[in-house]
Amino acid sequence: MQIVRTIVWVLIVIAVLAFSLFNWEPVEITLWDNLVLETKVPALVIIAFLLGLVPMWLYHRSVKWSLRRRIRSLENSLKSNALSRRHEPHHGDTPAPATAPTPVPAPVHDPAPKSVDSDGASGDTLAPVPRNPSE
Repeated sequence: MQIVRTIVWVLIVIAVLAFSLFNWEPVEITLWDNLVLETKVPALVIIAFLLGLVPMWLYHRSVKWSLRRRIRSLENSLKSNALSRRHEPHHGDTPAPATAPTPVPAPVHDPAPKSVDSDGASGDTLAPVPRNPSE
Protein backbone atom coordinates (compact mmCIF):
# COMPACT_ATOMS: atom_id res chain seq x y z
CA MET A 1 0.00 0.00 0.00
CA GLN A 2 2.91 2.31 0.70
CA ILE A 3 4.17 1.91 -2.88
CA VAL A 4 0.77 2.94 -4.28
CA ARG A 5 0.77 6.02 -2.05
CA THR A 6 4.26 6.95 -3.21
CA ILE A 7 3.32 6.53 -6.87
CA VAL A 8 0.23 8.73 -6.43
CA TRP A 9 2.27 11.48 -4.74
CA VAL A 10 4.92 11.36 -7.47
CA LEU A 11 2.21 11.68 -10.15
CA ILE A 12 0.65 14.65 -8.32
CA VAL A 13 4.02 16.42 -8.06
CA ILE A 14 4.73 15.81 -11.77
CA ALA A 15 1.28 17.16 -12.71
CA VAL A 16 1.76 20.30 -10.59
CA LEU A 17 5.22 20.92 -12.08
CA ALA A 18 3.92 20.46 -15.64
CA PHE A 19 1.01 22.82 -14.93
CA SER A 20 3.40 25.39 -13.45
CA LEU A 21 5.79 25.26 -16.42
CA PHE A 22 3.09 25.72 -19.06
CA ASN A 23 1.14 28.43 -17.16
CA TRP A 24 3.90 30.61 -15.71
CA GLU A 25 2.27 33.92 -16.53
CA PRO A 26 1.61 36.88 -14.24
CA VAL A 27 -1.97 37.64 -13.26
CA GLU A 28 -3.27 40.82 -11.63
CA ILE A 29 -5.90 40.38 -8.94
CA THR A 30 -7.72 43.48 -7.67
CA LEU A 31 -8.49 42.93 -4.00
CA TRP A 32 -9.78 46.48 -3.31
CA ASP A 33 -9.89 49.60 -5.45
CA ASN A 34 -6.36 50.64 -4.59
CA LEU A 35 -4.85 47.19 -3.77
CA VAL A 36 -3.73 44.98 -6.67
CA LEU A 37 -1.97 41.63 -6.20
CA GLU A 38 0.28 40.47 -9.01
CA THR A 39 1.05 36.75 -8.84
CA LYS A 40 1.69 33.79 -11.10
CA VAL A 41 -1.15 31.49 -12.16
CA PRO A 42 0.26 28.30 -10.53
CA ALA A 43 0.63 30.04 -7.16
CA LEU A 44 -2.96 31.25 -7.37
CA VAL A 45 -4.29 27.80 -8.28
CA ILE A 46 -2.28 26.05 -5.56
CA ILE A 47 -3.40 28.55 -2.91
CA ALA A 48 -7.05 28.19 -3.96
CA PHE A 49 -6.72 24.39 -3.89
CA LEU A 50 -5.18 24.46 -0.41
CA LEU A 51 -7.86 26.86 0.88
CA GLY A 52 -10.46 24.26 -0.07
CA LEU A 53 -8.49 21.19 0.97
CA VAL A 54 -7.08 22.13 4.38
CA PRO A 55 -10.40 22.73 6.23
CA MET A 56 -11.87 19.47 4.92
CA TRP A 57 -8.67 17.60 5.74
CA LEU A 58 -8.70 19.00 9.29
CA TYR A 59 -12.36 18.00 9.69
CA HIS A 60 -11.56 14.50 8.40
CA ARG A 61 -8.65 14.15 10.84
CA SER A 62 -10.80 15.26 13.78
CA VAL A 63 -13.55 12.77 12.92
CA LYS A 64 -10.99 10.01 12.47
CA TRP A 65 -9.42 10.90 15.83
CA SER A 66 -12.76 10.87 17.66
CA LEU A 67 -13.78 7.57 16.06
CA ARG A 68 -10.47 5.98 17.05
CA ARG A 69 -11.00 7.19 20.63
CA ARG A 70 -14.51 5.72 20.63
CA ILE A 71 -13.27 2.40 19.23
CA ARG A 72 -10.47 2.30 21.80
CA SER A 73 -12.89 2.96 24.69
CA LEU A 74 -15.33 0.33 23.42
CA GLU A 75 -12.53 -2.22 23.07
CA ASN A 76 -11.34 -1.45 26.60
CA SER A 77 -14.84 -1.83 28.03
CA LEU A 78 -15.29 -5.09 26.12
CA LYS A 79 -11.97 -6.36 27.44
CA SER A 80 -12.82 -5.44 31.04
CA ASN A 81 -16.27 -7.00 30.66
CA ALA A 82 -14.71 -10.21 29.35
CA LEU A 83 -12.21 -10.28 32.22
CA SER A 84 -14.94 -9.76 34.82
CA ARG A 85 -17.05 -12.53 33.30
CA ARG A 86 -14.06 -14.87 33.35
CA HIS A 87 -13.92 -14.65 37.15
CA GLU A 88 -17.67 -15.14 37.70
CA PRO A 89 -18.79 -18.68 38.66
CA HIS A 90 -21.14 -20.19 36.10
CA HIS A 91 -24.40 -21.83 37.15
CA GLY A 92 -23.39 -25.23 35.77
CA ASP A 93 -19.92 -25.03 37.33
CA THR A 94 -21.00 -25.01 40.99
CA PRO A 95 -19.11 -27.66 42.95
CA ALA A 96 -21.00 -30.41 44.73
CA PRO A 97 -21.49 -29.87 48.47
CA ALA A 98 -18.93 -31.64 50.65
CA THR A 99 -21.51 -33.03 53.13
CA ALA A 100 -24.99 -34.33 52.66
CA PRO A 101 -27.70 -31.75 53.33
CA THR A 102 -29.40 -31.91 56.72
CA PRO A 103 -32.85 -33.52 56.61
CA VAL A 104 -35.82 -31.20 56.83
CA PRO A 105 -38.18 -32.00 59.74
CA ALA A 106 -41.58 -33.37 58.76
CA PRO A 107 -44.51 -30.94 58.84
CA VAL A 108 -46.73 -30.87 61.92
CA HIS A 109 -50.19 -32.39 61.30
CA ASP A 110 -52.14 -30.83 64.18
CA PRO A 111 -53.38 -27.32 63.33
CA ALA A 112 -52.80 -24.30 65.53
CA PRO A 113 -55.58 -23.47 67.99
CA LYS A 114 -58.16 -21.02 66.71
CA SER A 115 -58.34 -17.65 68.37
CA VAL A 116 -61.70 -16.12 69.08
CA ASP A 117 -62.22 -12.39 68.63
CA SER A 118 -64.43 -10.32 70.85
CA ASP A 119 -67.15 -10.14 68.16
CA GLY A 120 -67.29 -13.91 67.73
CA ALA A 121 -65.43 -14.12 64.42
CA SER A 122 -63.53 -17.26 63.61
CA GLY A 123 -60.16 -15.49 63.77
CA ASP A 124 -59.31 -16.19 60.14
CA THR A 125 -56.67 -13.63 59.21
CA LEU A 126 -57.09 -14.26 55.49
CA ALA A 127 -60.84 -13.55 55.44
CA PRO A 128 -61.83 -10.23 53.82
CA VAL A 129 -62.41 -7.40 56.25
CA PRO A 130 -65.72 -5.55 55.81
CA ARG A 131 -65.37 -1.88 54.97
CA ASN A 132 -68.48 -0.71 56.78
CA PRO A 133 -68.69 -1.46 60.50
CA SER A 134 -72.44 -2.11 60.06
CA GLU A 135 -71.87 -5.10 57.74
